[in-house]
Amino acid sequence: MTFDDVLLQPAESEVIPSRVNTVTQVSRNVSVSIPLMSSPMDTVTEARMAIAMARQGGLGVLHRNLSIDDQALQVDLVKRSEAGMVTNPITCSPDDTLRDVDALCGRYRISGAPVTDANGTLVGIVTNRDMRFVTNAATPVHEIMTRMPLITAPVGVSKDAALALLRQHKVEKLPIVDEAGKLRGLITVKDFTKSEQYPDATKDPAGRLRVAAAVGVGEDAYKRARALVDAAVDVLIVDTAHGHQRAVLEMVARLKKDTAVDVIGGNVATYAGRRPWSTPAPTASRWASDRARSAPRGWSRAWACRRSPP
Repeated sequence: MTFDDVLLQPAESEVIPSRVNTVTQVSRNVSVSIPLMSSPMDTVTEARMAIAMARQGGLGVLHRNLSIDDQALQVDLVKRSEAGMVTNPITCSPDDTLRDVDALCGRYRISGAPVTDANGTLVGIVTNRDMRFVTNAATPVHEIMTRMPLITAPVGVSKDAALALLRQHKVEKLPIVDEAGKLRGLITVKDFTKSEQYPDATKDPAGRLRVAAAVGVGEDAYKRARALVDAAVDVLIVDTAHGHQRAVLEMVARLKKDTAVDVIGGNVATYAGRRPWSTPAPTASRWASDRARSAPRGWSRAWACRRSPP
């Protein structure tokens, strides 16, 4: 559309943009800086869209037209894309090949990985700088990696101290190790850059981008939900075409009982919060439409829904 197609006519106001606060509560424990969520459709939201939405201050809802493992991987990709500290970093072993590391970097969109032995002890790091001029994809990592000692930080390092180390030594990755030399985390300069670039990003208490995911109903959907929770999803959405039915409410009740994440139920045309059966209410509902049923003739259902309480 262009300005010739749509005209937004403003009314009288004394409000200036710098004083506007668009923070919106999505559910009991999750809020967004801008009131926008992307749809759980396979042509709309996967990891890249969810990352973009969260960085801008909204929330992406991953679609469920994927295998359980693939949808859980999408959650993991979002949670790893930006974090204050990656507590379970992607690693490789000294015996992995350049081909293995290249596939790992492509899968998780990273520029390198710490190298650990079978006991989890940090023995080196391999980055794009190490791999750039190696032509043999079968070359083992231990031949090209940067070996210990590396620039590292102890467990519990502050954000300011970590940033100072990155700047002082002009490195992009800062491994976090314990007293035994085992890798416990990873801080990257990219995370500081992204935090400055996207100050209104939707993040969890650990500094990771938030992400929601859709599930259906039934036993397979419950297994999917458990896998998504294990992958650290922030919100589960029971996503069905017909939200006002027993199976939806039973799934909402089961997820609320067995998980600690927020649960959203219903859809644009129904309101699961009415609970015709005796079940716990969802943490949030998708657009209550009780008012739409009684809207005066000629009023749009969308307009009536908009006037409904959250």
